[in-house]
Amino acid sequence: MGIHLQGRCVCKKLQYSVKLDSADDARTTLCHCKSCRRAFGGNYGLTAKVALDAFKYDAGEPKKHKQENGVTREFCDNCGSYICEYGEEAADKFRYIVWGSLDEPEKIPPKGEFFCKYRAEWMPEVPGIFNKNEIKE
Repeated sequence: MGIHLQGRCVCKKLQYSVKLDSADDARTTLCHCKSCRRAFGGNYGLTAKVALDAFKYDAGEPKKHKQENGVTREFCDNCGSYICEYGEEAADKFRYIVWGSLDEPEKIPPKGEFFCKYRAEWMPEVPGIFNKNEIKE
């Protein structure tokens, strides 16, 4: 049966779909590193890692920006919504989709939390998921 997810940017110019055999095929994680905090404009980033062949744009063409660290971010050139990212080594294998851009993000809940040593003191640990404190930024 599988799971079919859809997502979009704020203005709906960019629309995409994700087809997975099960929710276990997505690895949703919270990341507290500086890069994610800045990209998401908050105290963490929340993305779902999916295989490249599971992800496709159904409408629109994303604008791409490659950062100095080799990470490419895809976003809507009209409203600026950030849709996904990937590093050079993952470019032909995976997409890290912005969890909040999904229409039904709760179908793929978080499984892990990274760069926890940078977690805001007021933010509690997410119970029941893997967390990694010793990763260096």
